[in-house]
Amino acid sequence: MCLVTLAIDQSRRFPLVIATNRDEFFNRPAARLSWWSPGPGLPDILGGRDLEAGGTWLGLTAAGRLALVTNVRAPAARRDPDAPSRGEIVQRWLAGDDATDRFWMRTALSGYNGFNLIAADFQRGDCFFASNQHTHPSRLERGLYGLSNGTLDSPWPKVTQLKEATLEALTGSETVDALAGRLFEALADRSVFPDEELPSTGVPLDWERTLSSTFIRTADQAYGTRCSTLVITERVNKRLVTHVLERTFTPAGGMALLRRSLLKDWPPRYTEAPPVNASAQEAVLETTDEAQTLEMPLRRTRVRTLLKPDPTRRRRAA
Repeated sequence: MCLVTLAIDQSRRFPLVIATNRDEFFNRPAARLSWWSPGPGLPDILGGRDLEAGGTWLGLTAAGRLALVTNVRAPAARRDPDAPSRGEIVQRWLAGDDATDRFWMRTALSGYNGFNLIAADFQRGDCFFASNQHTHPSRLERGLYGLSNGTLDSPWPKVTQLKEATLEALTGSETVDALAGRLFEALADRSVFPDEELPSTGVPLDWERTLSSTFIRTADQAYGTRCSTLVITERVNKRLVTHVLERTFTPAGGMALLRRSLLKDWPPRYTEAPPVNASAQEAVLETTDEAQTLEMPLRRTRVRTLLKPDPTRRRRAA
């Protein structure tokens, strides 16, 4: 994953919206959006899958966990070719039930190359940003966030542009399909920004130019945007319905088949009870390729937001 916007409780109609592009070499094998098992006894994951090193760049589970990862852009001399795949980080978060602090203690010392992580446990009402370029994870509150290969909300032109487009889409869309259409259009933008606006990340200027656009395709068609993924949660009466949509692309830039999954009563409302190890239930829905549905038990906890209030803020207020 190389470009992300995340909107939490920025719209009463759409309380959770994620728009992402994954940029990668086209010769790296990957499976498209689907439910898959990371191993015996572990919860199934909805997301794409890296078939070379395992793991995923973005995924979620029935029990209410979600995570995505981006790399941190740095010169090749600072990259360890023997480091474990960063896709493992997402899989480990989704497969476990540790709280943030315990998970981070293990992850920070595991020898990964530079990465950024956004991870949520909606049953606990928590969402955080972490990076091995920083000491501690940061708890995210309601807001609109942007992330690429720098740090959270770095003012890179394409990050700023996609955040603005996400906000406009949220305020100007009345249906899921309208919102998805506007977000996919924003993720397909190929504008290249002026040199003076580009970040300086240690790569050659011509490479910096190529990577500056939202949708990337190198001249030799060896590297670029492999897929665009949306996670859109909609309030339907008093229930939540989440749509996960993925568009995949060929090296020549044409659009491949659209995949769409529907999750009912997801994300689950946060509760102080232990996490539920829910399982996915498949059903056929109207879609161009594949869809699956997820039934979650209806929570009785009445909560207006997806995230619980920050307890440290409540103590300071008192």
